[in-house]
Amino acid sequence: MERADIVIIGGSAAGATAAVSCKRRNPGKSITVIRQEEQVSIPCGIPYIFGTLGSPQKNLIPDTLLTSNGVQIVISAAEKIDRKRKLVHTAKGEQISYDRLILATGSSPVVLPIPGIEKENVFIVKKEVGYLQKMLEEVNKSSDIVIIGGGFIGAEFADECKKNRQANVTIIEKLPHCLQLAFDDELCIEAEKVLKDRGIKIVGNDTVAAILGDNKVKSVRLTGSEIKADVVIVSTGVSPNTELAARAGLRVDDMTGGIVVDRYQRVEGDADILACGDCAMKVSYYNGKPLKTWLASIATNEARLAASNVFVTQYAGLGVVGVFSTQIGELAIAAAGLTERQALAEGYDIVVGQAKAPSKHPGGMPGAVPTSVKLIFSKNNGVMLGGEASGSISVGELINVISACIQHNMTAYQVSLFQMGTHPALCASPIAYQTVNAAEEAVMKLR
Repeated sequence: MERADIVIIGGSAAGATAAVSCKRRNPGKSITVIRQEEQVSIPCGIPYIFGTLGSPQKNLIPDTLLTSNGVQIVISAAEKIDRKRKLVHTAKGEQISYDRLILATGSSPVVLPIPGIEKENVFIVKKEVGYLQKMLEEVNKSSDIVIIGGGFIGAEFADECKKNRQANVTIIEKLPHCLQLAFDDELCIEAEKVLKDRGIKIVGNDTVAAILGDNKVKSVRLTGSEIKADVVIVSTGVSPNTELAARAGLRVDDMTGGIVVDRYQRVEGDADILACGDCAMKVSYYNGKPLKTWLASIATNEARLAASNVFVTQYAGLGVVGVFSTQIGELAIAAAGLTERQALAEGYDIVVGQAKAPSKHPGGMPGAVPTSVKLIFSKNNGVMLGGEASGSISVGELINVISACIQHNMTAYQVSLFQMGTHPALCASPIAYQTVNAAEEAVMKLR
């Protein structure tokens, strides 16, 4: 029987972060990570295997991240948790005892009940290196690629599949627009224009009725049409991996499917077990209600919370703000908190401020890109509820600043007086700085 002070089940974003953070905070404790995978893919980097990176081997979380910090790795599936004896049983017959256990079992892709989804060359977006290599080989041979689902992964796959290939690429999205769950319509339309300009066909407001072919896919039937397909990529969301926790008698939330945890990432009913990442239940920053949002950034935040509270309760989580960003072609778009649509749906009375300026100054500087910021504030007290940005790659960090403003309950007035640093080659002009000007516009409306 092996023993560790802290055992972590799962080695992806949450598990790896929890292990390193636990070691930093508890350098004298022994830590073991149990994971099934020989190699661990970086979840958010998977679409880029098919264009920018060109290989699953270039998209791995290195084992040295753990081993250089003194973390032991056990490659096996965890099959049973004996909570009474504080043991984890693996598929290889190992028994590993723990003082504290952190569950970071992640999520699995949703498999829709579409007739024909089991056919050859229909790929679910899994995190398995061998599976992704096979998928890449088939994509490289294909002439017609159909992507089911126009969220982040689907849009990024479409963009990457167009790189260095002459294949026809089509996105099927049941909502009116791609990326509609994360952005207001104007940003969705802006992203769709880039996709279309790159030769990608988008079919919105439609669903897949069946995947056709003999053993191998030949086409996809929609409600009113049929599209030729050599390869189908299914990107329609994920569901938490909670079977192990449920078998151990831990409660799983009915709405989200996640392991029930408190704001300290402690599981309900067992003081020695914590959970983080996609397998753990999420609640909204705004109202504390359960939420279906799974992101690597959330997973790593929860992992650090779990590590902080593994032996002594120290820090409570704020709940999920939701910070999203992506790049389609040369266009970067990002959002934090509530979109205008979401804020209205939640019943907020809102004020919106918007501003647009070049990303560098003057606008004639090489590489300057028009960059827009949209901020949403509560009309009741002026507190920022959300923000969106589009333009150059700088919006990836700009949206993190907006998220910080949200998390610190900053008002439109406070943001309008924000002290920024600027440089002609790096930032927008201090005169036209988008976040400040958008907030100032909102201040005028609040008056």
